[in-house]
Order: sequence, then structure tokens, then C-alpha cells
Amino acid sequence: MPSSTILKYAALNTPRYTSYPTAPHFHAGVGQDVYAQWLEEIDGAMTGSIYLHIPYCREMCWYCGCSTKATRRAAPVDTYVDVLLQEIAQTAARLRTRPRIDHIHFGGGTPTLVEPARLAEIMAALRQGFEISETAEIAVEIDPRQCSQSLVETLASLGFNRASLGVQTFDPEIQAKINRIQSRETVTACVERLRSVGIDAISLDLLYGLPGETVTSCQETVAAALELEPDRFSVFGYAHLPHLKSHQRLIADADLPGPDARVRHAMAIAEALNAAGYTPIGLDHFARAGDRMSTQAQSGTLRRNFQGYTTDQADFLIGLGASSIGKLPQGYVQNASSVPDWTRRIQTGEAATVRGFALSAEDRLRADIIERLMCDLRVDRDAVTRSYEGSFPDAFLDDLYEDGVVCEDGRLLRVPEHFRMLARTVAARFDAHLGQAPGAVHARSV
Repeated sequence: MPSSTILKYAALNTPRYTSYPTAPHFHAGVGQDVYAQWLEEIDGAMTGSIYLHIPYCREMCWYCGCSTKATRRAAPVDTYVDVLLQEIAQTAARLRTRPRIDHIHFGGGTPTLVEPARLAEIMAALRQGFEISETAEIAVEIDPRQCSQSLVETLASLGFNRASLGVQTFDPEIQAKINRIQSRETVTACVERLRSVGIDAISLDLLYGLPGETVTSCQETVAAALELEPDRFSVFGYAHLPHLKSHQRLIADADLPGPDARVRHAMAIAEALNAAGYTPIGLDHFARAGDRMSTQAQSGTLRRNFQGYTTDQADFLIGLGASSIGKLPQGYVQNASSVPDWTRRIQTGEAATVRGFALSAEDRLRADIIERLMCDLRVDRDAVTRSYEGSFPDAFLDDLYEDGVVCEDGRLLRVPEHFRMLARTVAARFDAHLGQAPGAVHARSV
């Protein structure tokens, strides 16, 4: 059973801290001119990553919180790719050098709705505009229901070497409640096809907090997923925000588990994965022993970005596509969210940047503290203050100390292992911007 301490904080709403400051604090003061200047300041010694957003799916999953839309037609996706190719060329032209790219991630939506020939055009454009490392991780998010043999063969031929598959749950009754019908056989076939072409690095996404979910359904989903032997798992709590995502209104509030049940479901999944030999990574990831994510977690070099926990050590991230977010040494930038607005800006030769955030010295210090807490469950006060030549910021932690959610270990501020799922709660105490963005809404901590 969840402890009373976990339940005390579990229902609080806190950011996921895939950035600091978080996206609700981005503003129009950082636009295309600022972004152009920041791009020009990238030098040849830096390494980079690229994220490409494809905002289309065949149908809408009712739990989805992503920036995407459903389409049964190929034409909107094809038109979108035409503009994306323009954005790739325009962005590369704004750089003074051809920086080395160590990570590429195709997200969505369902990026594999892009036809194989168009995927080849995108990869060719990236290789023309940037210096893609021979050892680069090139990852793609895949809907197992849209995974053919010809698709995986195309991915392998283009250099893709990691795939993330959306599983969420194997319980057919829960699948019906979230409009995500996919059998175990469908997912298994997708995994087998990927491995048949040499794409062996596979991650599976699971969700808890779904309508009608039970501890038993969670355990059965994990048991089935473990048979596929993925390298990594991502285990996210469903964020029910129907006032922001209208399709979530199709999920009945009465079917959703309460805070106590959500915690029990998260604990059941974690216990099953731990028992199978997967190492807990930060708040919600799990990796096999020896996996790069596991070794970086042990060495304190794991990072966190808009895709969650990552082994990416690059100096900058370029976001391409509608709504995508980039991070440069100077701060964050985000593209126009609507496809028509993004399209208009690119076709007129502009950058699609509509908002962002320039980082101050204090922002950088707090960002590092939050990232280390989220990744390592601890932060070295002395190391942080030496790196940023500033004092360790004050934060109200009295109740967390009293409840044992944080403790001191020499100069380390630490979250005990049994309170791992409250890492966001601790990180939020160092967020100087929290509560300052009107209308900002965050998900439950657990």
C-alpha cells in the first residue's frame, strides 16, 4: 500500500520539468530575430541534436496530450513534409558552420505516417545541411498498428537505429475506453520486424492512471511487455486535462482512478520491472543493466529534455516542425503550434519561432539543480555553486525534511529511493517561476 507521505504529495500538480523554466513561461519577446542570432553564435566545436515533429495520426487516442491531429488522407502529411524540407534548408543556412549532430529524433503524432520516399528526402536534407555523426542515434516513435515490413526496411536503410513503441496497456477493455485498440500480436509483430532489419534498440511506453485500470491489469501488461525484451521502458501517468485537450472529454471522469489507486498502479509497474532486472531511471524510466541510459544514470551524466530522459549530451537541440521546441546555449525557442501558421512563416522565408525564453545566470543554476534532482535524485550543493559561481538558492523544504522526502547526506541534498516518485515535488521547490504564468496547468505529481 502507498505510504501516507506519498499520498500527501501525489495529488499535487507539478510540472514534468522537461525544461526549466517550463514552457508556460515562454514569451513572444524571444522570436525569429533572436533565434537567428542564437543560431549564428553556434560554433563548430559544439555538437547538436535535432527533433522533428510530425503532428499527424491515423486516429486520435483519447488519452493523448501531444500536439497532433487525426487524418486518413496522405495529402496533409505530404504537404507538411514539403514545408519541413524548407525549414531544414533554411535553418541550416542560418548556421555559420555545419555542426556535428549526434542525435536525431522523429516524434509526433505518428512520424511513420510519412511515406518511405519522403522519409528518405528528409534524411537526405538533414545530411546535406548538417554533419550527421556516423554513430548518431536516429530514433523514431512508432504506432505498432502502422508498422509494415517495408516501413522497417526503409528505416534501417536510412540509418534509424532506435524505435519507441506506444503500448500503454494490453488490457482490451481499457484499450476500448481510450480508443487505442491494439493486440499483443500486433505489438509483437512490430518488434519482430524491427529486429529482423537490425533495429534492436527498442523502448516501450506504458501508461498508468487510465480509466478502468487495476493493479492486476498493470501487472498483466508488464508481464506481456517483458516477453518482448525491450531495452527500456517509459512509464507515464495519464494527465487528464479535458479543458485543454477536448478529445479527452471522451474519457469518463468516473472511470479514472483516484490518487491512491494511481500510486498503487505506478508502484505495481515499478515493482514488476525492478523484479525483472530493469534499473529505475529518474522518475519514470527503466533500463536494462548495461544500457547506456543505465550507465549514465549511475555516473550522474544522464540528461532530461523534451523527449524525457535521454543519453544525449549535445550542446544544443534544434526543433523542426510545428510546435517543436529547441534549446540553444542562450535559451529556449518554440515554433508556431498551428500547422497553417508554421507553414506561412516558413514559406515566406521566416523562422517559425513565435516564443521562447532567454536564460539568466540564476535560471541556469536552478535548471541544473532541477535536472540533477530529476535525473539522480540528489544534487551536490558545492558542485552546483562552484559551476555557476553563485550561492545555492533558498527553497522551502521544511515539510519535505519533516516527512523524510528529502534528507542531507554531507553536502548532498537527496531524495530517498522509496520517495523516487516524488522527485517532481522536490524539484518544484526550486522553481522560481512556478505560479507566475497565468493559465498554466500541470499534471498530478504521481
